[in-house]
Amino acid sequence: MKITELSVPVRVRYVECDPMNVAHHSVYPVWFEMARTELLRQQGEVYREMEAGGVLFVVARMNVRYHRPAMYDDELTIHVKALPSAGVKIEHEYKVYRDGVTLTSAETTLACVDRDGKLRAIPASLAIESVERG
Repeated sequence: MKITELSVPVRVRYVECDPMNVAHHSVYPVWFEMARTELLRQQGEVYREMEAGGVLFVVARMNVRYHRPAMYDDELTIHVKALPSAGVKIEHEYKVYRDGVTLTSAETTLACVDRDGKLRAIPASLAIESVERG
């Protein structure tokens, strides 16, 4: 069965914080990318190799909801889940946890493009059916 979700540990670094020691909102997309890149790796793909082959993904949409702040030196868990996908897009859901408490929830839509920025079909190896059969 294809791996469609996983969790990645992250510790909030000082450089990622504002003067109040709160993780700045700009670092969350970086953490989301770290998690989905690791998910891709666990699915048997390496994004660097995909790019070399002319398959690129661009963030077409991102929605983030901040429920509670993450603070300097917090140990967080970034959970990513790949949603059913086909065609030219891949969608993910994210949750950021500290000690089991949800701090942030988010969704992204990635569009698959070629080197000229033209939409192209996602690789068949990344497609996820609506209902996986086991």
